[in-house]
Amino acid sequence: MSSLIASRPRPRPAHTQGATHCAYTPDGSKLVTVGSNNTIRLYKTGSDGEPDNVDECQEQNLAVSASNEFFVAGAEDGTVSLYTFENNMFDRFLLRTNLPVRDVALSPDGKWCAVASDELTVKLVKVEDTTQQRTLSEHQKPTKHLSFDPKGNLLALSCTDGVVYVYSLTAEHPELIRKVDGVIGRYETDAEPSTLVAWHPDGRAFAAATPTKDIQVVSKNDWEKQRVFANGHEGDITALAWSPNGALLASAAKDKKLLIWSTKDQNVVARYEYPNVMDIAWHPTQNLVSFTTTNGEVFICPDFVSEQFSGMLRLPKQPAPFIHDPLAEISANGRKPEANGHKPLAARPRRDSLESLDNLLNEDYGDLDDFVVDDDGAGYAPNVGRKRPAEDDGIYGAHPSKRSAYFQAQHHESFQPGSTPWRGNRKYLALNLIGFVWTVDQDSHNTVTVEFYDHEYHRDFHFTDTFLYDKACLNDNGTLFSCPPKDDTPAVVLYRPHETWTQRNDWRIRLPKGEAVLAMSLSDSFVTVTTTANYVRVYTLFGIPYRVYRPKSSPIVTCASWRDYVLTMGNGPVGADGTSKLLYSIQNIKRDEICQNEDTVALPEGVSLKSVFFSDNGDPCIYDSTGTLLTLLHWRRPSQATWIPLLDTKLLPRLASGRKNENYFPIAVADNKFHCIILKGGDQYPYFPRPLLSEFDFSVPLASAPTRRKKAPKKKKKSDDIFGELDGEDDVEMEDGESESEEEIEEEEGHGVTKESRTLEQDYLLKGIQAAQLADLVDSTTSSASQRAAFSRLELDIDKTLLKLLAIECREGEERGMRALEVVSLFRDRSGKMIDAAGKVAERYGRTILGEKIREVGEKRVGGFGEDEEEDDDF
Repeated sequence: MSSLIASRPRPRPAHTQGATHCAYTPDGSKLVTVGSNNTIRLYKTGSDGEPDNVDECQEQNLAVSASNEFFVAGAEDGTVSLYTFENNMFDRFLLRTNLPVRDVALSPDGKWCAVASDELTVKLVKVEDTTQQRTLSEHQKPTKHLSFDPKGNLLALSCTDGVVYVYSLTAEHPELIRKVDGVIGRYETDAEPSTLVAWHPDGRAFAAATPTKDIQVVSKNDWEKQRVFANGHEGDITALAWSPNGALLASAAKDKKLLIWSTKDQNVVARYEYPNVMDIAWHPTQNLVSFTTTNGEVFICPDFVSEQFSGMLRLPKQPAPFIHDPLAEISANGRKPEANGHKPLAARPRRDSLESLDNLLNEDYGDLDDFVVDDDGAGYAPNVGRKRPAEDDGIYGAHPSKRSAYFQAQHHESFQPGSTPWRGNRKYLALNLIGFVWTVDQDSHNTVTVEFYDHEYHRDFHFTDTFLYDKACLNDNGTLFSCPPKDDTPAVVLYRPHETWTQRNDWRIRLPKGEAVLAMSLSDSFVTVTTTANYVRVYTLFGIPYRVYRPKSSPIVTCASWRDYVLTMGNGPVGADGTSKLLYSIQNIKRDEICQNEDTVALPEGVSLKSVFFSDNGDPCIYDSTGTLLTLLHWRRPSQATWIPLLDTKLLPRLASGRKNENYFPIAVADNKFHCIILKGGDQYPYFPRPLLSEFDFSVPLASAPTRRKKAPKKKKKSDDIFGELDGEDDVEMEDGESESEEEIEEEEGHGVTKESRTLEQDYLLKGIQAAQLADLVDSTTSSASQRAAFSRLELDIDKTLLKLLAIECREGEERGMRALEVVSLFRDRSGKMIDAAGKVAERYGRTILGEKIREVGEKRVGGFGEDEEEDDDF
């Protein structure tokens, strides 16, 4: 629907033909226009008389920006001049550039002026002291337009290379924080089409004209494309501006059209015919718009928005138009936004003491609100004497009870492992080592794509999604999807197998009305779905309901599954900090056995869970917000499970310099490695194009980074063929001095622990964890011969690692004998073969006393002494 201005305003010849610009003062009292002649016009709002003129000014003024006390104008001769409203006269020069000035902008507080010119840098000049200047130079291209965000913390530059450069001004030196490409076109600084970044009044997004004659909205939170104002113009856009409350957007183009758009639905609500418009300015408070043309004319249009839509200007500040609000998926534990028109209280009013009657008893003993009289105006008895809730009590629901006002538990928010939030109109539904599932919002429907890493076994596919699936799981057998309920349509779960010999290749299940999916998982045997009704629903792969139960911990947070095992996590009791403890349970669905029942997830205070999954060997793993990867040991033994750290990403050698800022998005644990996606620049989630997977070896956090110092290399000597006698392997080189590397030796002060010792200790600990996991698997399942053989080889590897560590202790000297003997006591071999090898190592380094002690340990083992202490060798 469109409308027209009631009476077409007359053009006011203000300047000679050429570039003409205008700006309102923040209080709306004056309109300033500049143009190609040497006169500046000052129009008083509400007056239809002649404007005031500033004749002592530069010629060819190409930009203007105004505050309530003064305004600045940039000219083609490179000067930026300041004029005062007090006497409507030139006051002083703020800056001189070598090339023409193209745009100027005052910060919202009026203290700084940004100047763009044909030079490759942008200058920030302090208005009160022009000697204080800042230079923005990282963009290295001429700037056509610039604009401050509403808070003045960011400055956006529209450059001639078609990139929007966003600088942060919060630090002493401006910092380039983002390059937004693919939005604006490439135009020279004097070209008519506009590339201006118009910040939405709520500060959460900006709009800019595209080369396709549309207007694109970009979110400040993730810098992704959001809604588009499309199909309005047929020519290049030359001007655009938001209404003061953000409810409307005005745009003009070379097609001689001036359009008014509704922000909420991106529809045109008014169309006007005005050629050659190049600048638009909304009045801060009135239904009044002014615009200028290349003919030097100024149009001042009262009642610009017709009566039918003028009510939109009286609305409170409206939100920017998002496809998916980047903040919508942030934890529900965050503070709720204030409702429109309601301001937060400056301070929380005084509450009843914890010993008061209403706090000790559940009953309400009458209306005692007027018992306290606020006779001194201190504000501790708000709304005294009221018989009903205050006006703001119901903003977010029913009137809260007094008891709930004192304490509100902070719950862990539910999430789907392997998925990401919406960024713009795209979202990953699932990411793992099999492949990835992603969706694109097409307004009326979504487009879902499933891609695989191994194309020999599976073929990629995509489909049009009218159900708007928002969660997915992927494995070698099939793909699982779910969509949220909407209106009267219930939530739907869809399973699509990769291969089938029947005509129908998928199945759907509709959940009970009003019940939504919180998280789901897919294994080789079952489909597990957790819902908002606090149910865990288990189905077979082809939709037969197998089990429905309600876990003790609620609300449910997430789930994972492997073969017949299902792991669920939920919120448990509330701790002293007001945060719910995260509890987990593991069940074998087919055998109806509970392995772990409502045990605690090992998360430090203030740390949140980022992902949960099973490793390729079937061991539960979690990844938390500190960047730590943990696995669950002995999880098949009830009440004996322990969370063991496998890797702390903050201690990775690649981060040791402190110059890198990286996060890691967990993908899987496979082949005894951590597979993840490296995220640069503080990002928390991967985006498109899909980044490559990286892998890191496990490294249990044992010690801080050691000191380093250089030392000349020394020769190595070969040890006796000890390891060859054990399993026929080649000789192993043993060092007779320090490390062969010329770079450094690393030594822990006071302990003499070398880099090689620390590496072997790490190897021993990791192999011990692997042996414990494999032992649990062998003992608790019908193990295969290959699994038992692998366990035997792993125990042999552990003893060989200890033997290498023993050689280092012997090399360090006789004073390390006690530590060396302790290493021998850790051998898992019961045949005596390793004890003999240890004796040869001691003999090789001339440690006679140690050799005798080792033989005594061997005799005790052969005689069966000390077996009770040495039997528990799982970990």
